[in-house]
Amino acid sequence: MPRFLSLIRIDESNAPAEGPSPELMQRMGELIEEMTKAGVLLDTAGLTPTAQGTRVHYEGGRLSTTDGPFTESKEVIGGYALMQAKDSAEAIEWAERFLKVHEEHWTVTCEVREIAEG
Repeated sequence: MPRFLSLIRIDESNAPAEGPSPELMQRMGELIEEMTKAGVLLDTAGLTPTAQGTRVHYEGGRLSTTDGPFTESKEVIGGYALMQAKDSAEAIEWAERFLKVHEEHWTVTCEVREIAEG
């Protein structure tokens, strides 16, 4: 079965400063448990804010590093899910279900991409 990476993109400037509500965390936990029992979810995690990150860039044979936050970025990757699904339609369905557990004040996008095997 193919594997898919769902990149969860958020707008850090609009995300609640206190983070996800306890109710959101409960709904997320229930969905994660369902996905795990279904054999779909292989791994998932949230990421720390960009203020705690570093970008490493390579261009023209030179490396440079930039410490966060990255003010030029509107959307950033806030987390990921590694899934194994029968096809892209199933992976997208799970991503849609993940987005629907969020409250209306969240702006969240999932980019679902199949992992190139071999």
